[in-house]
Amino acid sequence: MTSLRLPTRAEILPEPELPRATELLAEGRRLARDWTVGPCPFLAEAAVACEADFKRREAAAGRVMRHAQVGFRDPAKSRRAYAEIHEGCRAAGARVDRYGLCLDWAMGYPRALRDAYPHGTGMLLEGPEDFAALTAMAPVAPHFGDFVLGFPSAVENTQAALAAGATSIGNLGQYFAFRLPHWDDEVETTRATVVALGLIAAQPVEMLVHSNLDDGFAAHFSDLACGLGAVLIERHLVETLIGAKVGHCYGHHFSDPLTRLAFQRALAEANPTPGTMVYGNTLAYRGTEPQNWASLAGYLAVDILAQRLKPSGHAINPVPISENRRIPDIDEVVAAQLFADRLVEATEGFRPLLDPAEADGVAAELLAGGRAFQERVLAGLAEIGIDTGDALELLLALKRLGGKRLEALFGPGSEAPEEPRGRKPRVRATTFVELARAAEGVLAGIGPDARTAIAAGGLTALVATTDVHEHGKLLVEQVFAGLGVAALDGGVATDPDDLAEAALTQGVDLIALSTYNGIALAYVEALRQELAARGLAIPVLVGGRLNQIPEGSNSSLPVEVTAELAEAGATVCTTVEAAVPALLSLCWARGPKAAE
Repeated sequence: MTSLRLPTRAEILPEPELPRATELLAEGRRLARDWTVGPCPFLAEAAVACEADFKRREAAAGRVMRHAQVGFRDPAKSRRAYAEIHEGCRAAGARVDRYGLCLDWAMGYPRALRDAYPHGTGMLLEGPEDFAALTAMAPVAPHFGDFVLGFPSAVENTQAALAAGATSIGNLGQYFAFRLPHWDDEVETTRATVVALGLIAAQPVEMLVHSNLDDGFAAHFSDLACGLGAVLIERHLVETLIGAKVGHCYGHHFSDPLTRLAFQRALAEANPTPGTMVYGNTLAYRGTEPQNWASLAGYLAVDILAQRLKPSGHAINPVPISENRRIPDIDEVVAAQLFADRLVEATEGFRPLLDPAEADGVAAELLAGGRAFQERVLAGLAEIGIDTGDALELLLALKRLGGKRLEALFGPGSEAPEEPRGRKPRVRATTFVELARAAEGVLAGIGPDARTAIAAGGLTALVATTDVHEHGKLLVEQVFAGLGVAALDGGVATDPDDLAEAALTQGVDLIALSTYNGIALAYVEALRQELAARGLAIPVLVGGRLNQIPEGSNSSLPVEVTAELAEAGATVCTTVEAAVPALLSLCWARGPKAAE
């Protein structure tokens, strides 16, 4: 373990009393008397009791399965998409096996309280009937992967998903890293999650507790071996302590082909349960449309060959190339699926060309480091009095410590103060390599006079995100550090009032916001109001996905709000480099000495 001081139990779990997991799991088992997996066209047409059985059958036959994302704000359009994507693929001789259903984050709030909280850009389903109406539209496996488990509404959402025939429910990864706006009751969130997991474990058929590693701790680890360790910790939680099965997803942030393949092979060894899907490497969509099609082909080819070499049950996920700009429409989803179908056919003869020996070497390092991380985490928590045999205590302790602190305390790498987490990664996460490279590229494009002036300005920025997506924030922090701007951590998915209060108490010169989830304008307007209420007139720089679904829209597609953000008083930065004029203006406003 590291030389850092271990926190005490009281620092992590200050509550004098917590619910016991045994009682919560018993509550879940009682609910299973009335809530079981209902019928759906997929189970009937595939002639299986659950998706896990289907995955094993298809993998054994050598077939590469396909995953698509469905979920527009308008439930009627989502139902139409559920049918049309399936029909569009089938008419062209292709097949989509499973749908990830993109629910709105507001689905995470208890149903009775949902209207009192802000909504995002996804789909809202009111109850079991709405869930079933969706899954009845086509014989495609329903995967309720977001904002079901891991949130205060976990029980009611799991009940509805079960009734609609879903046998893959998640997203456990989100429990560890996501936060709903204006919701701070972590104990209730954890209590509901454990009850829901008990309900899942008590089903008469095999269920997949889905966990997207890129939505959980893995996105925060600089060492990819810790991501593999998270797999093992989640298996301990779900399988050993609760008695269910966990199926993992990865892929958003795996840009390097070697480590993408190696992680799939290590994951297949670490968890024999069929995986859910390999998500698309959407960070690669940075160029023109033809360039983005090439990026799509690049990661799909790795995932197709991975399933041929070592089938793990994961479905490949051809993400439409428009996804980096907006929510893809129905025809774009179909086009990406047909592209993947042809690529599967085109790569049929590639297997003899491949030697996975180098990938297996990386996989072995991931497994060794992952096992060491799991052992250190569980031993370290037990040492300070956390009951690692109680699912609620363990979940809550992990959530409160967070991925960054867990890696710093228990990571398998040797201590190295110069590294982001104070440890030398066993296998460096490609996300951190790419962020460092991107920051270097941005800094190289800023002239020496501007860099000197900004460095002399002594500025302090509060850097935060409007939602749970953190990579834009990390890039801004690295660029600001390179420019000599002190970047204070404003948090992830920080509420506007909390961010304004932090700006007041910490005396910052500006706020830099990274946004992704289609709420840019509403967030900036709320933040400006909170700043004004505290007498602050500091600049707010905002960049990322600058769009929002208009109120009353029947298209479910967000529109760009760049002009509206400027009217609301924000400094719009379509690139990180675009922040430079604002930084220079602040330096010049401080007087000639600061800007010399």
